Amino acid sequence: MLNKARMGKRVQKGFTLIELMIVVAIIGILAAVAIPQYQDYTVKSKLSKVAACAEPIKLAVALYAQTNGSFSTTVDDWTGYGLKAAPTATTECSGYSITATSGAVVITMAGIKTGIDTKTLTLTPTVNSTNVTWVPTTNSTDALVLGYFKAS
Repeated sequence: MLNKARMGKRVQKGFTLIELMIVVAIIGILAAVAIPQYQDYTVKSKLSKVAACAEPIKLAVALYAQTNGSFSTTVDDWTGYGLKAAPTATTECSGYSITATSGAVVITMAGIKTGIDTKTLTLTPTVNSTNVTWVPTTNSTDALVLGYFKAS
């Protein structure tokens, strides 16, 4: 009788193997979905830094074009456009250039992702009497770059 009483009162301590396997499987599924999304968000944040690198140059080119009625005829005329010098390279923007006569701003991307690094973003201005519009083009075939810098 004593043995039956002890066996009936056995309390489970901890988790069973199947419960632990289910938890590990759920975490694996969540990680499989989350990691690619996280990597896409990381690339998009770096592309926003590329866009931010372009803004002061775009502003200088637009001011020059509206003041003078045309673009400089000198390649990379940083001082002509009112800048002290070419912008300093950043982690995401390794090189800058302004095309003569068209005012197109060319930025070489770096440190973003394989397939995007060393590719360029070209921002071509169109000037009319009231504003300057910019058309982005890139030689990258990465869908994230094409989606982020699509022409509007």
